[in-house]
Amino acid sequence: MPPATTRSELRNGGRRSRPQQVAEAIKDWVMERGLQPGDRLPSEADLIERFAMAKGTIREAVRILEAQGLVKSRTGPGGGVFVHQVSEDRAAALLGNYFYFRQLSIDDIYTVREALEPELAASLAGRLDAGQMAALEAVVARYAEPARTPEEERAQHLDSLRFHALLAEMSGNALLRFLIRFTANMLSDVTVSRQLYAPPNPELWKSGRDYQSRLLAALRSGDRDGARAVMAAHMRNAHRLMRAQEAAVTRRFLPEDGMI
Repeated sequence: MPPATTRSELRNGGRRSRPQQVAEAIKDWVMERGLQPGDRLPSEADLIERFAMAKGTIREAVRILEAQGLVKSRTGPGGGVFVHQVSEDRAAALLGNYFYFRQLSIDDIYTVREALEPELAASLAGRLDAGQMAALEAVVARYAEPARTPEEERAQHLDSLRFHALLAEMSGNALLRFLIRFTANMLSDVTVSRQLYAPPNPELWKSGRDYQSRLLAALRSGDRDGARAVMAAHMRNAHRLMRAQEAAVTRRFLPEDGMI
């Protein structure tokens, strides 16, 4: 075990509480040792000795790490505290809680989508296998006809967003994948909670499906520039239509200069 961390070293943590400082120090130690999910942390007695802290401080530090999803405690034979990998769903849920009271707008969400999704499309052109292409085509087939009711419109909105989330899953860039999937989920939540799917919008359905069909063709042929251009136009058009939908539903007027 490495030499114990002194109290003076932990006091350099600024305004964080002592348990928070210990929690950060444990995370640093895990990284330094190269521990992986499933590896056991030292015993409570060893942690007390290493950080020269009281039992209560160590236990609170471990609880902080558990709340962050970075460690998991098990009781019984073979129990202890183990390094735990945070799942993408849990990370997205925690980040979603951060935005819960911030009332994200359609403009907020599409600003991010317009920056990221064209590059995602370009990165996937010519790299998807037959199974991946078939999975994307199957999603588009779910909204082959325009919606006839608000309920159908809602389902089609969500399926269209699943198309983009599925594209993101196929990316080899973990950060890009997470950000795009998270943004698609946030847009899904906004669409449902604010009922932006009512009334049905045939133009949104038709243009979105056309863009996605063109995108699939560019992905299949390996046309990186074409895939980027189609996705960029798709995001701009969806932004325009969803912004108008948001304004209509909330009875707000669009600014005189229209789209940004």
